[in-house]
Amino acid sequence: MNRFGYTLKKVLKVKPLRKIPETDAIFENVGKRHQEAREDSGILRISIDTKAKVKVGNLSRGGYSRMRFVTKAADHDQQWDATLIPLGIYELNSQQVTMLFGNSLETSDFIVDGLEMWWNLRREELDHYTKIMIDLDNGKALAGNTKRFIKRMVNFAKIINKPIHLVYYPPYHSKYNPMERVWAALENYWRGLILDTIPNTLKIAAQMTWKGIHPSVRFMNNVYQKGLPAPTQEELNELERFIIRNPKLKKWDIQIFPYPV
Repeated sequence: MNRFGYTLKKVLKVKPLRKIPETDAIFENVGKRHQEAREDSGILRISIDTKAKVKVGNLSRGGYSRMRFVTKAADHDQQWDATLIPLGIYELNSQQVTMLFGNSLETSDFIVDGLEMWWNLRREELDHYTKIMIDLDNGKALAGNTKRFIKRMVNFAKIINKPIHLVYYPPYHSKYNPMERVWAALENYWRGLILDTIPNTLKIAAQMTWKGIHPSVRFMNNVYQKGLPAPTQEELNELERFIIRNPKLKKWDIQIFPYPV
């Protein structure tokens, strides 16, 4: 069978679930914005993304590791001690990665609190940039029409006193978001290890490398809630004074300023 080309192969996840009418226009916009970032040294381009929840406990992740003795995990993966929500921030300019692990819920507040923590950690190295361009997907917590996320991002722009450009990939195409590749590298790195405690999980994540650089890893021990009241229409009208939306791609290309425009 091998001689005739029938070798063992994995089924590849490459077919997008579906396309929306704006998909091609969104990709064209993404390429245009990225070209702007390449041509303007004052733009800091980052990619943000959350990863699937990580179960912490004496569990096998199905991978291999090189060691003298076999590591033993629980026979059934039915009990775990904690669940972590990873948030990644990948700086395309420097290849530096920051990984933040929360233990509550994936909400807009969690994501923007993570951005604020990242900025406080990296501010000295990044404060010379005049604008931040963010690549992101269309998850509910950070979508361009999620009112609470937009409200928090306007406040974040005011905190750092810099314009922020949200550049979204099309729905069902989140695999093109650069941070997704970092998560794949992390999964490949730790799949043969046991993430038995939160400190050990953070330690293992900090030991992997991306482009030869170790990530900065932090734990976010905040409690978040879903279903919090959305901004009122009056608040939204005030927020829009700080926002410029692409008229053709209002949910997928959003510029936020720390001052009214």
